[in-house]
Amino acid sequence: MVNTIKLYQPLLRAAMKLAGVRPRKIEIEQGTVMNFWAPTRTPNKNKNAVVFLHGFVGDGMITWQFQVLALARKYAVYVVDLLFFGGSTTGDSRRTVDFQAECVAKGLVELGLQRCTVVGFSYGGMVAFKLAELRPELVKSVVATCSVPLLTESISKERLERLEFPTWSELLLPNSVDGVKKLFEVGSHKLPRIPNCVFKDGLEVMFDYRKERAELLEALVIPDKDLPDYSQNVHLVCGEDDKIFNVGLMKDIKEKLGNKATLQCIEKAGHLAMLERPFVYNKCLKRILASIYDKRSNELSYE
Repeated sequence: MVNTIKLYQPLLRAAMKLAGVRPRKIEIEQGTVMNFWAPTRTPNKNKNAVVFLHGFVGDGMITWQFQVLALARKYAVYVVDLLFFGGSTTGDSRRTVDFQAECVAKGLVELGLQRCTVVGFSYGGMVAFKLAELRPELVKSVVATCSVPLLTESISKERLERLEFPTWSELLLPNSVDGVKKLFEVGSHKLPRIPNCVFKDGLEVMFDYRKERAELLEALVIPDKDLPDYSQNVHLVCGEDDKIFNVGLMKDIKEKLGNKATLQCIEKAGHLAMLERPFVYNKCLKRILASIYDKRSNELSYE
């Protein structure tokens, strides 16, 4: 029987190419290769660059498909496959968010980017925050969707207890059809009726590199510490019914970030807000990008 996700992937790739983006393999360093979906043609230098970083389930294009289609005409859109997702791999033993961010930065520079807004979802949001911290000259603004800057031990412990999971691997690396279904139930405001065969197909193709991804999750949780002093403006977006990083936590993060941060909540959406309510999310994201790139902005995105 044909795997529905495997069947969908080439159709999605074709749609992305029609939208004007294509995959490019970038050798970051020896043994480390990252896949970037980048504009097919050399972007107009007046087009501002928007970089998308995915979460822990699914690759970049599966996660951000609706946003690429909505934004590619106006913005130069880049979608990254983080290490051990999509077509990105490394022989390096480092599994930290810092290493992911360093590799993304090197790849973007190789593609000619000089300045960009980074839109990160969940795990990708944490990479976006780290990228902003490490490379402030590259990152103009951060749009963090259903994410926190740091997954500290206290946040991790409290969230796992509420979710009734012993570890993040138990939630994010399911090994059964029921586990996949539970993952999407946790991630959704209201999970639609989906046949079990779809969850079975997801189990077969969405959770490779299990050992390496488990190591990523282990390295993700860090001792409690204060948030860095980000030089960029930060735009937080969350689902009103996010069960992983709930609205209360996001409000606390906004308060800690101070006047540089905004927070917008999407009604009838959970952790997967950009997939559950893509039109509402896209409208929100377009407003944010318009506020970042107004007529007074004349910074170059490219070298």
